[in-house]
Amino acid sequence: MKRRERERLAKAAELAKRTAAADVEVATEVVDDVVDDQESVSPLRVEPIVLPDGSSFHHLTILREETVDALEPKSGGVYADVTLGGGGHTELLLEKSAPEGRVIGVDRDERALAAARERLSRFGERATLVKGEAGALPRVLESLGITHVNGVMADLGVSSPQLDDAGRGFSFRFSGPLDMRMDPSRGETAKELCERLDETELANVIFQYGDERKSRPIARSIKRAIDENALDTTDDLRAAVHRVIRPKHGQRIDPATRTFQALRIAVNDELGQLEALLACLPDVLADGGVASIISFHSLEDRLGKNAFRGDPRMERLTKKPVIASDDEAARNPRARSAKLRAARRVSREVAP
Repeated sequence: MKRRERERLAKAAELAKRTAAADVEVATEVVDDVVDDQESVSPLRVEPIVLPDGSSFHHLTILREETVDALEPKSGGVYADVTLGGGGHTELLLEKSAPEGRVIGVDRDERALAAARERLSRFGERATLVKGEAGALPRVLESLGITHVNGVMADLGVSSPQLDDAGRGFSFRFSGPLDMRMDPSRGETAKELCERLDETELANVIFQYGDERKSRPIARSIKRAIDENALDTTDDLRAAVHRVIRPKHGQRIDPATRTFQALRIAVNDELGQLEALLACLPDVLADGGVASIISFHSLEDRLGKNAFRGDPRMERLTKKPVIASDDEAARNPRARSAKLRAARRVSREVAP
């Protein structure tokens, strides 16, 4: 296992221990996250974005008003949305920072960028879209000649269009290749990750990122499937988990949910990206600038909470996370797990 991965797993283990007299809170939040991820998005009718290739991109923006309002948008401000997705948050931010506010939208998913280009085309040069990773924000800004921004938004985790695309391999709701990459053009797939890690390393990933108590027999089952040339699709991975944990009649949570989440987080280095983003915020934010971050499971939320609370350069604006209203949660099941935290950059005269 690569040293970076070992360090990441060690940090995840420490976070899991601190997350609440540990197991109950973590397990509950992780299950909420993966169940919401695997559910269809919502009965609410929303007009999909039609892409140039004729396909559609359908996504409901979570905590849209709350996330944007936390930035206190103003005309002339420069902002960054480091998980652009379909552009729902950025669209509202551009509206509220009119006529001269500018947003730098960053995403590693080319299809999401295409959807955002369609959605935001009416704003012209006020919207600058860049393919990149959230943790690489300083390099993105430097490439554009921008020193500081007035606000940074992030909506972490996987998006509904990614989950609903069988070819991406994120969800066991559809049969598809075992991929799970947010950027399909680079990096190893979930299948390749499972093949590269030994059984113990794979079990550690499933336990630390999915809080799966049966991670060791599940890892053994996955490795057995690989040996039998029977691990190519999401159906294959689900079957490998079901050999260890048999689904019960009427069971709400599929036994494979935790394993799917764990592999997705590992494939995309999601916690590493978040750590890099949090570390750069005091440097890229202008004095008084605000960071507004939505998380979906306890490991993400804990990282954000600790970063905002433990850095004298950042003033917490949300002592407790903002959550979705009952109405939004009813319209969009994924919103049930969303937690929004915000913090402001203290003046550099006070905290350099």
